[in-house]
This record gives sequence, structure tokens and C-alpha cells, in this order.
Amino acid sequence: MAKRPTVSDLARASGVSVATVDRVLNGRLPVREETAQRVYEAATVIGYYAAPLIKQRIRQDLPEHRLGFLLQKPEQHFYQEFARELEAATIHAPRFRGVPVTEFWSSQAPEDIVAHLEKLAAKTNAVALVSPDHPTVTLAVESLKARGIPVFSLLSDFAPGVREGYVGLNNRKVGRTAAWMIAKCAKRPGKVAVFVGSHRFHGHELREIGVRAYFREHAPDFMVLETMVNLETADLTHQAMLDLLEKHPDLVGCYIAGGGMEGAITAMRMAMPAQPPVIICNEITPESRAALANNIVTMVLATPLARLCGDLVDLMVHAVKDGAANAPGQTFLPFDIYVPENI
Repeated sequence: MAKRPTVSDLARASGVSVATVDRVLNGRLPVREETAQRVYEAATVIGYYAAPLIKQRIRQDLPEHRLGFLLQKPEQHFYQEFARELEAATIHAPRFRGVPVTEFWSSQAPEDIVAHLEKLAAKTNAVALVSPDHPTVTLAVESLKARGIPVFSLLSDFAPGVREGYVGLNNRKVGRTAAWMIAKCAKRPGKVAVFVGSHRFHGHELREIGVRAYFREHAPDFMVLETMVNLETADLTHQAMLDLLEKHPDLVGCYIAGGGMEGAITAMRMAMPAQPPVIICNEITPESRAALANNIVTMVLATPLARLCGDLVDLMVHAVKDGAANAPGQTFLPFDIYVPENI
């Protein structure tokens, strides 16, 4: 039977004295955060029985930060998963005790978004949100900045130069990648449709720009149709996709730059065109995964949520502790690519 690790074993494993381990265990005298963390990590590795107690001792001495997250469309799988990852990243952050406060907005009206933002900011130290780029939102962000509350834009940028930072994908590259795949997979040149949720979503605009720029530069024999606005709803996308298939028999590609891909998928299943267009959409969900498996969708471009949330939480706490950045910037994450062969 293996011998249970002792305090002496833990001291050797963590490279500190027995007295230091005793202080960490019992909180007798202050111990540097780095040292206490090293003792905890060593206790976990060697299986020291009081590892949970050490973790509790460390966390009770850490500062508490309340972080607010404002997302949209709570009924959608992607935003449900996003909320879970944000809460996990906040709760399990190693350098502070994080309290996540997550809320959702459903109305597209900027005034409603601002009302949610103000309410959330009143009970948190920093806020990150998904929002269209609108002057009303920018004014609210300016007001919060003046009060010392940093605001971060998520997925789609807004209030550049005012908000603390943007965390998400390089949306222009996302659009170019979608266009590249359509050009490579289409059996012939033809027409390409692009859906955006709203022209106020900066990220959607950049994706559209990326699509058009790629075809203009590398595949000019393709024709990108007038951009369609679907308000990120499945119903509008469904009917619009059916209309496209009927009016444009030479439709060879479609990119849904925002939400609403479910409508395009159901339309393709209903219409069953003899020569289906290449469909590109965003975010891996049960619907997009099934569409990949059925070869309805050719490629899904996805946000690495766990990494995004970890980076975001670190940036938010840094802003709370050290103040606003002199040059609010952008944090771009590499996007994930899913095709039928790697799901």
C-alpha cells in the first residue's frame, strides 16, 4: 500500500520549507501568491490529502472581481455555449475570485442594448458585450469609460477608439476564407449570395468585404449578388434561400456571415437542387454539424470559445487593476475550420 504523502514530501515537491507549507495550510503568516500556488500545484501532483484545503486558502485571499457579459439570442445553442464558457473562465481564473454576471438582449434596438448595458455595469467591475456598432452604443461606452468601467467588444467590433478592446476573430480573413472555399469547391463559376445579420454589425460588414475582395482579386468570373439582410433569423433566411434557388439556377455559393444558418439548411433540404451551391456558415452547433455530415454545408468557420473566454477574462481583469489602455486594441484569435471529414 502506497504511503500517504507527508508535509515533508510536499515541501520537497514544491521546493519550499516545511514552515512555508505550514503557513500555506494554516494561514499563520502571509505567503506570496506565487509560492502558495506552487505549493498547491505540487500537492495536486503528489496527491497530498489537503490539496483542496490549500486551494481554498489561496482563493479566500485573492481579490474579487465581478465581470459582466451581455450576449444576444439566449435561445441559440452558440450563445448558450458562449455563456457557459464565459462563466467557467471567470470562476476558474487562478489569480482572482471571479463572479460572472451574464445577461442577454433580444431586441435589435440600440436603446434596449444600452439599457441592458447600463444595468449590467451598475453591478460589475468591467463589461464585455456583443453589439452592433451604433452611435447610441458608443455614447454609452464613453459614459462608462468616464466612470472607470472598461467595456470590451465581442465577436463584432463597435465604438473603436472608445471601448477598451475587441476580442474575436479577424472577420475580414473569415470572409476571404469563405470565398476561397466557394471558389475552390464550386463546379463552375456562377453567382454567390452573402447574408449578413445587419449592416450595423461591423464584423458582418468586414466578412462581406472579405468575400467581395477575394472574388475581385482571385476569381473575377464569379458574381457576388447584392448582400441580403436576414436579421440573423432562420425564417427570413429560409424564405430568402428558397427564392435565391428559384431565381438564380446558376447560384454556386452562399455564405451566411452571421446567424440564421438554420434557415438556409432547411431550405436546402426542402429544395434539394440538382446542383446544390457550396454553403459556408459560422459556428459549430448541432444543426451545422448535422448539415456537414449530410453534405449540405461544405465548411463551418468557428470561434474557439474556450480560448476567447480565457483571453477575455485576463484582459478584463488587467483593465480593472491597471486602468484603461492608452491605445485600445484588438485581440484576434485563429478560427477553427470544420468540414465533413473532420467533425
